[in-house]
Amino acid sequence: MEWRLAGAAEQGRAIAAGQLDPVEQTEAYLEVAEASEDIYARLTPQRARDEAMAAHQRAKQGTRRGMLDGVALSWKDLFDTAGVATEAGTRLLAGRVPERDADVLIEATLGGSVCLGKTHMTELAFSGLGVNPMTATPPNIHDPELAPGGSSSGAALSVARGLAAAAIGSDTGGSVRIPAAWNDLVGLKTTHGRITTKGVVPLCRTFDTVGPITRNVEDAAHVFALLEGRSAPDLRDASLKDKRLLVLEGLPFEGTREKPVQGFERAVEAFAKAGAVIERRGLPMVRPAMDLSGVLFAPEAYGEWKHEIEAAPEKMFAAILERFRSGRDALASDYAKGWHELAGYRAAYLEATAEYDAVLVPTSPILPPDVRRLLSDKAYFQEENVLALRNTRIGNVLGLCALNLPTGIPSCGISLMAPPMTEDRLLRLGMAAESSLA
Repeated sequence: MEWRLAGAAEQGRAIAAGQLDPVEQTEAYLEVAEASEDIYARLTPQRARDEAMAAHQRAKQGTRRGMLDGVALSWKDLFDTAGVATEAGTRLLAGRVPERDADVLIEATLGGSVCLGKTHMTELAFSGLGVNPMTATPPNIHDPELAPGGSSSGAALSVARGLAAAAIGSDTGGSVRIPAAWNDLVGLKTTHGRITTKGVVPLCRTFDTVGPITRNVEDAAHVFALLEGRSAPDLRDASLKDKRLLVLEGLPFEGTREKPVQGFERAVEAFAKAGAVIERRGLPMVRPAMDLSGVLFAPEAYGEWKHEIEAAPEKMFAAILERFRSGRDALASDYAKGWHELAGYRAAYLEATAEYDAVLVPTSPILPPDVRRLLSDKAYFQEENVLALRNTRIGNVLGLCALNLPTGIPSCGISLMAPPMTEDRLLRLGMAAESSLA
């Protein structure tokens, strides 16, 4: 068996059974990862080998710390790693070497996981396309000429290409779910504040979240639990029977391309055949909530990075620079008013959807666009980026947790959105949904 292509939980069970050696598996990953400079920004080989050897010893002694003890993960290059550069995909932070690990990496290390290295990403995580001419653009799993999805681009490709058992990314407006969707993987956007972001290079602190990209829902559940330092939720006997699912009509389908709609409807049909009750309607608070995006995201992102950006704007890809600067002239009064209004929309949304187990949208309205055209046509870049992020951002704006599942049509995902802090319930629902799509 080619263990590099196995899921994280499957590898964990194999380690426990003595069928897989963490040291040999880590060496296999490092060997292929060393030749993948367009996916890994930098590897942490000595750390990985030391952690794998420690996991090997625990396995021999019967003292494994959990399912993912000895399983090798990749980390997006915005998670601080002690003594190893963490540059968040931008030349603005070249040579930035933190003194300690991000808290979430510390937690994962305590759980026994192996840190392989840092994956490429969009500059400062501010694009859903995954294109980064300043460092590297990972190749989409279906066609290297197409965008990989971002901003956790290298994270997704490290899993899709068998360069890690699972990956840790971040999601501020869709940065876990879009690359997961475009590379036929599972991506979990966690509730804001659920997983610590201490030691994570920020974009918008009021929206930044941490989450896994994996091969399947079971892996997402185990990695999510690892990041929180607890046992994984019980996914056994998960079922869609009598689950109430709402297809969110209106905005999520405006301008949506044919293939993503086909994939979405294929999945919805499978859910219905598995016993789910499907309803379809729009929700009036979604559009005005989404209209606040420009008031809330870009001003905070620019405020976070304006000094570094304006000190050396030539170090940035022009399209990303322009996106940051779009928040430059925002009024504090508009920002404060926007948050006040958003609180009302969030409350209205939760009340309107309380009777449903999840709300469904196509993860991305578009397919991965051509990288060369994105780089040569600034207007096209901006148009595709806005569309790519539109549906995923609903979950961020409304403060939800969300799960992307592949639909069986390449690069077309379906997102299940659930109320904040209900990830365990969402993962059970996702396990049943995944089974219906098999």
